[in-house]
Amino acid sequence: MSETEFPDVVHRLSDLTPSRVRLDPTGSAAPLSAVLDFQLSHARARDAIRSPADWEGITDALTGQGLEVLDLHSQAETRDIYIRRPDLGRRLAADSRARIAASAPDLAIAIVDGLSATAVSTHAANMVRAIAGALPEIAIGPVALVREGRVAIGDEIAAAMQAPLCLVLIGERPGLSVSDSLGAYLTWDPKPGTADSRRNCVSNIHGRGGLSYDRATDLLAFLIRKARELGATGVALKDDRPSTPALSAPD
Repeated sequence: MSETEFPDVVHRLSDLTPSRVRLDPTGSAAPLSAVLDFQLSHARARDAIRSPADWEGITDALTGQGLEVLDLHSQAETRDIYIRRPDLGRRLAADSRARIAASAPDLAIAIVDGLSATAVSTHAANMVRAIAGALPEIAIGPVALVREGRVAIGDEIAAAMQAPLCLVLIGERPGLSVSDSLGAYLTWDPKPGTADSRRNCVSNIHGRGGLSYDRATDLLAFLIRKARELGATGVALKDDRPSTPALSAPD
């Protein structure tokens, strides 16, 4: 099919999503440009999982905001162990646990590499800055920087700090469209063994058609204030504000 035979609406799809919605095959094969783009995206996804986060850059950004940081590690000693043993990524190494003081902040924040170091390196410090600015009434504890961690490791960190509320910013599993997506998980009364049904998740924070910093911060600030009011998160906490259409109506 020639280029001119594609309806305009089909061409517009590629402007609305980073997904591969049209490859314009020639005969039975995809064009070389599409094959190379696929291989590049696959390489980026592998790098996001395997590469270390820029912890030094994150530390500099956070301390520049006047925030204290804690360098922590899960019980998964290496990346290979982390991938094979998710359970070890949910618990702190003993020496890391010993470094946490019971400072009793209003909110504990943990930045966790998860499955995308790219996401954490790109977005995490910016999100912490935005959240702290949106919640001036909230006392934030030392920001935990966690290597080889899973979402649930934030429960142990917040419990050790004696914080009633925990926010985990974590690199989400990369795909072939986006390799730098950040997720945010909010948990009231966090402690080891907390069920996922007691968390609120704000996902797809990234710059390629995902949730912007402003929109993610607005939603998280609302959820944090509401969680403190209700004393609950998860299925008991919903964003019940009037919704705004994601796309404007056509003229």
